[in-house]
Amino acid sequence: MTVPTRKIGQGILASALLVTALLPATAMAQGLRPSGSLGASGLGSSGLGSSLNARPASTGPRQADFIVVVVNSEPITNNEVLAKLVRTEQQLAQQGGALPPRDVLARQVLERMINEKSQVQLAREAGIKVDDAAVDQAELAIASQNQITVTELRRRLTQDGMSVSQFREDLRDQILLTKVRERELEAKARVTEVDIDQFILEKQGGADQANAEIDLGMVLVAVPENAEPSQVATLQARAESIAKRARAGEDFTALVKEFSDAPDRARNNGQLGLRAADRYPALFVEATRGLPKGGVSEPVRSGAGFHVLKVLERRQGSLPAMTVTQSRSRHILLRPSAQLSESAATERLADFRRRIVAGQADFATLARENSQDGSAREGGDLGWVSPGQFVPEFEEAMIKLAPGQISQPVVSRFGVHLIQLTERRESQLSPREQREIVRGLVREKKMEEAYLTWAQDVRARAYVEFREPPQ
Repeated sequence: MTVPTRKIGQGILASALLVTALLPATAMAQGLRPSGSLGASGLGSSGLGSSLNARPASTGPRQADFIVVVVNSEPITNNEVLAKLVRTEQQLAQQGGALPPRDVLARQVLERMINEKSQVQLAREAGIKVDDAAVDQAELAIASQNQITVTELRRRLTQDGMSVSQFREDLRDQILLTKVRERELEAKARVTEVDIDQFILEKQGGADQANAEIDLGMVLVAVPENAEPSQVATLQARAESIAKRARAGEDFTALVKEFSDAPDRARNNGQLGLRAADRYPALFVEATRGLPKGGVSEPVRSGAGFHVLKVLERRQGSLPAMTVTQSRSRHILLRPSAQLSESAATERLADFRRRIVAGQADFATLARENSQDGSAREGGDLGWVSPGQFVPEFEEAMIKLAPGQISQPVVSRFGVHLIQLTERRESQLSPREQREIVRGLVREKKMEEAYLTWAQDVRARAYVEFREPPQ
């Protein structure tokens, strides 16, 4: 079978990469957080905030560029930050999220650019290289994840004002970042049998807050940087009013939609997700400590503003579930080539689907005769698999099927697939399988902690000089 598996515990690296499944922008807007590392002597004195407040016009004379910051002798220019900022704003708008104040977002974007440039420089000093073939593969993967061809991807990039060459250079840098992070963090994220035993003991033996898993809903009332005391007081009163209405029984989702300034509120309705308490900010855990399910906190203040938190779910942490839903499927894979374009492969598989649904052809027979996968000899049968074993595009399509149903053609980085789900079952995990799941959980936690420490260290060691704009 050539549909490869995904390793458990790679989530933190995927989130750190920031470029996965991204179209058209290459600066991810999700997860932007005020870094806290730029003080009053940073962007404020450099004038970047004021220079970026004017949005670029599509016509007319262009403002002269200038250096905003130097990172280890390499400059970041005003136009580079502006382009990244505009793409970030476009993506936030596409997601339906509320935009933070532009000067705040500009600082976040610049700090991310500083972090990434210092890490790319470290990768190059270590002799890590990315060839054109790797960039080609990444470009194809992004196009495939968006169900379009590379040609269409490039057309959309150009239409949105981004050159293909710049997009590919961004991809090259992101691959460099992934490689250097893997190299630096792999050893720090190794999981021993003792680590697994300790995790199991902690989950089985305690009822303390650290073992709890909670799901919180949040309304964020953003407070602009350098807000006047009177403005802060007004915003605090608004947050207190929201908390009072939530405790009185008003629908929390409706309050999120009406009042929250969180960028991703439209996508998740303010729900932060079920996770271990130690993976939430300590401020949130402390504010909701002792609250029952459905309880609403008093507004709590962070660097971003006032947070009104509701406990959506609370449960004691435990070992992974003893059972897992497994799927059995079969597929026909066509690989695009010089003789077979991706669109032609898609049309051919769509025709196969029509013939199978009409009873004019047999799936297994077509797989044996046409599939370019090792499973062809088995009629395309991929056997029983647990969640997470296929690439995301394939698995997402398979999950939506009921037994017997056939998907529309699905594009992945390996080609175009026609998928049929044959069976589903609940399967009990063996002790060895449970330990492997625990290994993944522990590794992901270690990777996240190691990445944060490493990124902070690289940033601290970088020489960063902010420049004043020309007068």
